[in-house]
Amino acid sequence: MNRAFVFPGQGSQTIGMGRALAEAYPAARAVFDAVDEALGEKLSALIWEGDIEDLTLTQNAQPAIMATSMAALAALEAEGLGMAHVAFVAGHSLGEYSALCAAGALDLADTARLLRIRGLAMQAAVPVGVGAMAAVLGLDYDAVVALAAEAAEGDVCELANDNDPGQVVISGHKAAVERACAIAKARGAKRALMLPVSAPFHCALMEPAAAAMAEALAAVVIRTPSVPVVVNVRAEAVQEAERMRALLVAQVTGEVRWRDSVAWLRRAGVTEFWEVGAGKALSGMIKRIERDTVQRNVAAPEDIVALKG
Repeated sequence: MNRAFVFPGQGSQTIGMGRALAEAYPAARAVFDAVDEALGEKLSALIWEGDIEDLTLTQNAQPAIMATSMAALAALEAEGLGMAHVAFVAGHSLGEYSALCAAGALDLADTARLLRIRGLAMQAAVPVGVGAMAAVLGLDYDAVVALAAEAAEGDVCELANDNDPGQVVISGHKAAVERACAIAKARGAKRALMLPVSAPFHCALMEPAAAAMAEALAAVVIRTPSVPVVVNVRAEAVQEAERMRALLVAQVTGEVRWRDSVAWLRRAGVTEFWEVGAGKALSGMIKRIERDTVQRNVAAPEDIVALKG
């Protein structure tokens, strides 16, 4: 089996995502209903009819993106195209929770509640305006590591996401991230742009959020996943439930090693990646990392029709 399911992270949210799936597949609709019940509110109404600024709030975006991914997976299962046909799963940042839910390691309701806690804790960890993130395009990984260290000057400035060969994201104190962007441009980066995010994710400033997630994760059951999960902070497959609990805590402050994760999957024999849920961001990254792979997207009923064809 040479297929992996991958699950998107924050930034892929759009108003209306998953609605056509819910209308076409009762199993997909049931996912949104279950997430609404777990959170005690109509998150589905916000996803389908709300304001994009409200949906983009971290505490809403995280469970919403997961719910859309799980609805897409439910539609795949209804068509006989689901988890029985994959060798591995992986997800980008919050998408790792989607991957664990897909593999049966986490219950859907627990996943929704954990992501609501995670979103709130990440937002609360750093006052608005104190932290920032930026994408550096066109410099290699080691060059960005070096310039981030140079720009820190006693502040936090760290690598947050190693997305693909030409895109590395840094995170930390706003002034340090701005200094890093200036250095990057001086060293020949194609672009170094501040990102429209509400907090500096995946850096040491998220330590309070990591503590909150350690407490929250200690209270939920994590089962052995049905297929190995390639985890962000290790860029390798893990199946031990207790190890996964610790790695999810580490992920809050740790680097999302997406480029290394995709390369690991390719070495393990994966040639086909299905991005399950909203957007196509991961597919683009994967194509740039491993050019000899095939990408498929599962975000709407017509995508599933094409896969069946």
